[in-house]
Amino acid sequence: MTSNETDIHPENMFLCYPLRPDSCMKLHRLTVVKVAMYVFMVLMILTTVFGNLLVIISISHFKQLQSPTHLIVRSLAASDCLLGSLVMPYSMVRSVEGCWYLGDFVCKVHSSLDMTFSISSLIHLSLISVDRYMAICDPLRYRMRVTNNIVSVLTTFTWLFSFLYSFSIVFSGVNKIGLESFIMQVYCVGSCVLFFNKQWGLICSLLTFFLPGTIMSTLYMKIFHVARKHAKHMSERVTVLATRGLKSQSSAERDGKAAKTLAIVMGVFYLCWLPFFTATAVDPFLNFVTPGDVFDALVWFGYFNSTCNPLIYGFFYPRFQKAFKILISTYICACNDSSTFDT
Repeated sequence: MTSNETDIHPENMFLCYPLRPDSCMKLHRLTVVKVAMYVFMVLMILTTVFGNLLVIISISHFKQLQSPTHLIVRSLAASDCLLGSLVMPYSMVRSVEGCWYLGDFVCKVHSSLDMTFSISSLIHLSLISVDRYMAICDPLRYRMRVTNNIVSVLTTFTWLFSFLYSFSIVFSGVNKIGLESFIMQVYCVGSCVLFFNKQWGLICSLLTFFLPGTIMSTLYMKIFHVARKHAKHMSERVTVLATRGLKSQSSAERDGKAAKTLAIVMGVFYLCWLPFFTATAVDPFLNFVTPGDVFDALVWFGYFNSTCNPLIYGFFYPRFQKAFKILISTYICACNDSSTFDT
């Protein structure tokens, strides 16, 4: 054994790097708590990766699903799938152990990819709301204006913007200007924390969450208003046809389903991301009083949105339900039920 190995004090075993006096401390958790956290996070990662992968394969496999809307959904699923496979596993170890073992450069790459996929996912959700608004509120011009080529251009721009925006901020260090003394005080070897100063905390929150969130809320409220008007109009028409009882019930059911789906989409979006971006915007003005564990939990709440997206499609969109069943029965269960997809 070398002299360095024999000189490790027992208290140093609680450091991320026992041989480094400037090392961060490991988080002290009960073994049962660690196991529970790992199990929960692994299940969340697997659901995120394979759920979104199922969406990607479904849209790519069935031509009937390759509409402009579903191409945006496929690109969204790609963002969420990459987040689950390239970002969340490393965040899991950091969250449970309290240590980052891959060095400062990989930490910057990880933070950049985290921002890239998260921002890309948020912008894709906004694009879907714009697409649905145009399809429902201006259906005559929708097919002419919104084509697969237009969607490809928009999704490509979304990916490029998210990538350049995230990597330029993290690697330029513009988000840390004015925080140099504070970061020197709290820095230790084995940490991987992305700090935002007051200016960039507000800019990032407004540009990447509150602006897309406002667009989504406004458009979905208009969509719901138009859907209610259509349902009312259909009820009046079927009255003339003397079938008011049956048709009014179906209109009410469609109205209820639309309200439920929109409420779930918006509810999950705000539940997952509002706490994180509120903390990101406010915390610099409060001298970063938010505890690390709390902020880490808010990050995982944001990740949970990427886990929920494929579940929402699977439970509330019949076309995806059928596509999922066909793919699972054909390629996983080896049942040759049907390879066709009827619209």
